[in-house]
Parts: sequence; C-alpha cells; structure tokens
Amino acid sequence: MSEHSLISDPLSDEPVVPYEKLEAIFDDIKGHMLYDHELHGCLNCGICTATCPSASYYDYSPREIVQLLWTENLEGIYDAMQEKIWSCAQCYTCAARCPFENSPGGLVMIMREVAIKHEMESVKAVLRPFSRVLLKVISTGNQLAPNMITREAFPDWGPDVSKVEAPLAILRKAIPMPTMHTLDTAWVVNLKTSVELFSIWEATGVLDQLESVDENLFDVVLDVMDEKREEYEDWLEEQEDEDDE
Repeated sequence: MSEHSLISDPLSDEPVVPYEKLEAIFDDIKGHMLYDHELHGCLNCGICTATCPSASYYDYSPREIVQLLWTENLEGIYDAMQEKIWSCAQCYTCAARCPFENSPGGLVMIMREVAIKHEMESVKAVLRPFSRVLLKVISTGNQLAPNMITREAFPDWGPDVSKVEAPLAILRKAIPMPTMHTLDTAWVVNLKTSVELFSIWEATGVLDQLESVDENLFDVVLDVMDEKREEYEDWLEEQEDEDDE
C-alpha cells in the first residue's frame, strides 16, 4: 500500500481515511506504555478465540486482534476499531490461555483508548447509550443502582443473562437499603471527595475525552462541577468563620 492510499470509512461523514491517519493511530497504539507487555508474538493457534466468551456471540476474535497488530495491518486495525474492539468483555480469559502470554484483552483496551483520543465515530456510537450511567458516576462519584441493569437495557448480553436475572432480584430485596430499588445513589459521597474526583478527571484529560465523545453530556457535567465547587468553597468559608469564632 502506498503512502497515498485511502480506505473507506463507513461510520463517518468523511469519504476516505488518509494513510497518514492510519499510521498515526497505529503509532499511538504501539507507543502505549503497556503495548510491549501485552504482545509478545503469535502462533496463530486460536486458543484465545476458542476460550473467548464474546466470540460465541459476536463477530469478534482475539486472535484476529493480535494478528492485525503483530503484522501491523493498518487498514485491518482501523477497521477493527470501528466495531470489533467494542465486543470484548474485558474478562481476560484470552490472556490466561495464550502460550505466548499475550493479552488480547489488554490490547483491546489500548485500542479503545486510542479510538477515544482520535475521536472516532465508533466511540460515540458505543458510549452514547451509556450517557445516563456516565452522568451518574461522574456527577455523584457513585456507581449505578442495580435496577439500572436490566435485560432490556443490555440486549447484547446474550441468552445466559436469564440465568442471573432471578438471583439478582432476590439479592436486591435482601439488601436493607431503599436506594437499591431506585435510581438514587446507594450512598452519599463526601462533597470534598467529589470535588477532588472532578479535579483528577480534569487534570488527567478525562473530561477532555468526554467532550470529544458526548459534548452535551460534557456541558451537563461542567454545570454539576461548577455547582459542587461553589458548594465546597462556601463550606470552607463556613469552617473558617467557625474557627475564627
């Protein structure tokens, strides 16, 4: 493939993808600090795919991911980043079976990070349904309530989800915490902790990544952040006044 080669981009308004962009994406993947720890070679034996739960339900193969990266197939890598890498459940069964001690799941995580960095449309498409969960986690510093996890909300879980539906319902009733049956937070996060979390996300670029994925959600999070910081500053002033007294 020449340096001026172009490939189609089915999930973007752009008609073609320049080779330079493909190269930049791969350079970011290969330059990741964990890349050399996750990829050591490949026998193409397929053990990783044979033991992969996601491979049973999706057009996804850990072996294919490793082969694409090992052979530096830039077009194939870009294509896999449009849909296939989002099928990985991050269970790392593949890493436990590979004779080369590769970690296809770890490589997928790197590819996901790079996809976010390059603002790929696949990232927006995959994360858009989770905006409600992201808002809850980021704005409250809390995890989602159990009743937000339903078969209807996650139809791609596969048929085996029915095996855990009844036990989950029983467990929810067994937990003496009213909020476990609502969309409210299961516990209240300290205001100081919330502000500190926001500061960490801001300093590490997480909020910048969120803006590239979902601008509307980013704006809402900023409003929440500004409000909490004001509350925290007011609280600090009150503490100083009490100390002076």
